[in-house]
This record gives sequence, structure tokens and C-alpha cells, in this order.
Amino acid sequence: MVTTGIPNSGAAKLLAVLTGACATLLAAAMPSAANPQLVIDVNSLKVYEQREIYQKWYPASLTKLMTAYTTFRALKSGQLTLESPVVMTKNAAGKPPSKMFYKPGQALTLDSALKMMLIKSANDIAVAIGETVSGSEPAFVNQMNAEAARIGMTASHFVNPNGLPAPGQYTTARDLAILAITIKREFPQYAPYFAYEGFTTGKKNYPNLNMLIGRFDGADGMKTGFICAAGFNQVSSATRNGRAVVSVVLGADSLGGRADESARLLQLGLTSNGAGKPVLGQIAPYGETRDMVADVSKEICNPKAAKVRSENRDEVGRQKLLSPYIHEINRPLNLVSAGLIAGTEADTNSQLAGAQGDAANVPIPVPRPVF
Repeated sequence: MVTTGIPNSGAAKLLAVLTGACATLLAAAMPSAANPQLVIDVNSLKVYEQREIYQKWYPASLTKLMTAYTTFRALKSGQLTLESPVVMTKNAAGKPPSKMFYKPGQALTLDSALKMMLIKSANDIAVAIGETVSGSEPAFVNQMNAEAARIGMTASHFVNPNGLPAPGQYTTARDLAILAITIKREFPQYAPYFAYEGFTTGKKNYPNLNMLIGRFDGADGMKTGFICAAGFNQVSSATRNGRAVVSVVLGADSLGGRADESARLLQLGLTSNGAGKPVLGQIAPYGETRDMVADVSKEICNPKAAKVRSENRDEVGRQKLLSPYIHEINRPLNLVSAGLIAGTEADTNSQLAGAQGDAANVPIPVPRPVF
């Protein structure tokens, strides 16, 4: 029997809900062209708004949430500590950007590695973490899939730890909500990793790619992602007055668009009473195309869309945010430290080459290969 792995409310009770023992089909499904999204209460599992939550979608860097969860499980078991060394391998170092550009043999603590993966979305670091946890990338991917099945992510499959484009990697908004809630419930001690405004290596600062952190009241996570086939994706969480909610937005058309919609959903969840709303398990599968993995490459990665995104910027080149719930940060970012273990640092030339090649700071993500 599949178990949920979600503590504090009773795994057996939640599994009964998620498997739909009393499932009811909600009102007519949204058109299949609509992008998936939902907002859900972490404690009650009430869904305040949802559409196409069973549509399979490429997770892009939202994959790193599962990488983090699998790593947290290894920490819980005592297999690793936050001070365990994560050694960069040739395999990890060879992954395309976004990345830290560290060289094979260089090492950092797991604490630093988690910061780099979740704040900067570094693909090389995600693979290095996986290799540290399981001994090899394939072994870690197997562990990711086992964990996903265990907690009830019934329509997800992973083929790498970082979310770079690859056939066979997919998830749903429903499954991502389950993952986010599981992380928040099972590992509250690691919540800060998702809420940092940025980190510094001492030589370079890296702001969080999640534009809600520090800008939306109560925002405390979680992760963003982009590839052409998936569009601009975001899993967000926020807490106010004791209420915690999670939102999922998949396939937005821009960095600003995903932030604005995430803010709207979070605000809705934080200010609604939930009366008459279904719990997640009462939403039965729907949508004619739910067995197909959606691909929005043509809509996202075309010259017209790129032009619109380019024009939707302020005078200093930042993506414009339209949400009334997002405000500016009129102070220096609160940065945490992360870096290589002493004695494994790169030489100056390597550091400069890495900084020049770092694609993560490009405001609009560089289009990545399609399948």
C-alpha cells in the first residue's frame, strides 16, 4: 500500500483522503489549454482554487524540491549531516547552467550545497548532492522516485536531480502540492533553506530567484523553475497568523507573470475561510489530456514572446511586477554564507571564468533544449 509520509495529521487518514475514498468530481473542468495551478491550506488540505491539477507537466527546476526532500530523508536517517562534504565530480561539473562552475575535486558542505541548489538553482550542485546521498546519479534518481511513490505523488516520475530537459520527467500540480506540504510538515527545521533572500560566497552575491521572498508578506518558500517546454513555474508558500498555504503555478509566460499569479493565489488562501471548499482528495482526476505531458515550447520560446518579456521591464531592466501584494525591498538583501571548503577553492582565473559564464543572473532564463 502506498503511504503518504505526511506526518502530524495521520498518514492513514490523509491517504484515505488522497485516494478518494469519498471522492467527488467537482464542477466542470477548466479548458485543457489552461495552465495548471492551485492554492491549498497546509493543515486542513482545503483547496481554495484549482485548475488542471492532474495535467502532467515538465517540472523543470521544481525537481529540486524532490532532490531536497530525498536529501532531508538522508539527514533524518543519520546517513549524512549538514557538515558532510559534497565533492564535485566530473559528471556533476559537466551539467549546463544554471551552475556554480566548480571543478571536479572541489568540495563544499551539504549546508552550502543546499543553499546553492535552492537559492540559485545550481544544476551541477543538485547532481553533486544526489551523488553524495546515493553514490551515483542513477541511484539517487531511483531513490527520488521511491520517495515520490511513498508520499503519494501518483503521477510523477524523475530522471535527473536538477530538472534539465529529459524525456520521462513529469509531475502534476497536485503532486507538487503534496511534495511541498510534506516538506513543510515533515522537516520544519529545514524551512530556512527555502526562505533565504540570497547567499554570498564572499566574492559574489546570489539573490533568490523566487521574487516573493522578502516582497510578499509572509512568504517563506519554496522554488522556481523554467524550461521552454514547461514555461515559468513556481511553487510558493506563505504563513500569516498561524495559517500556512502553498500555491503551485505552472506554465506562466514570464518571471513576473508567475510571481504575480503566485501572489494572488497565496493572498486568496491566506484570507479565505475555506467554507465549502473541497479537500485535495475530493478532487477526482479530470481533463481529457491528463495522461499526456503538456509542452508549451511554441508559446514560451518564440521571438514574439521574448519581445513582450523584454519590453515588460523597468528602467533598470528588472521584470515588472503588477501584483498589489508584492512590494519592493528597500534595503540590502539578507544574505547567508555559502562556499567551498577551505583548501578546495578554485584559483582566481577559474573563479573569473565561472563568473563570466554564469547564466543564472540573466533576467530571462536562456532557452534550454527541447526534447
